[in-house]
Amino acid sequence: MHWTEAPIHFLDFEGSHAAGVVEYGVAVLLGGQVTATATRLCRPRGPIRASDTAVHGLDAAATAGAAPLADDWELFAGWRQRGPLAAHFAGTENGLLKSVWPYARQSPDFVRSERTTNDWGPWIDTGRLIPQLFQGIESAKLEELVTRFALAEELAALAALHCPPERRRYHAALFDALASALLLRTALRRPEFAGATLSWLIQLSALDPVRREAMQQGELF
Repeated sequence: MHWTEAPIHFLDFEGSHAAGVVEYGVAVLLGGQVTATATRLCRPRGPIRASDTAVHGLDAAATAGAAPLADDWELFAGWRQRGPLAAHFAGTENGLLKSVWPYARQSPDFVRSERTTNDWGPWIDTGRLIPQLFQGIESAKLEELVTRFALAEELAALAALHCPPERRRYHAALFDALASALLLRTALRRPEFAGATLSWLIQLSALDPVRREAMQQGELF
């Protein structure tokens, strides 16, 4: 399946394993365009450390009264059924997601069209993909890649449309999800990647050669 034919759900969480998810952002990329977004604050499951607040700007007062992430099962399960999940270095999002819901609903595999899985993955991971697609990238940090690909102005415009005014910044969940979506779209607009498929993107996102080979041979999940 060509990458433009199914919605790709770019997910970013702010939080930690101790506090859990305190904010999520989702940007849906379909047909090469951001077609929908969602974001909200979430009730922490533990104390928010001052060092974490210094990064994402959220504390106990900001999240007071917010519902826990667990309340949004239908949203997340539905996103996974409609298209693959994506993130910038997806290990964090995958771990936090599984700490709330260990399994998704039975959903398309997106590597092998005949398979289904109840895993939240396999993921598209822009933090792994972009350095493989472009030579000479020394840092895969989100902000540095946005600068490298001259996306700051477009990202700011999208943030003005979709993000709460106080969350139009890096380390705000929807802002980071939008940045990841723009990175993938911009990369795949290059002529040499015109035929990119979801399966190819997912396989490139798996740096572990054993895991990648398992995907190719139909042995994973």
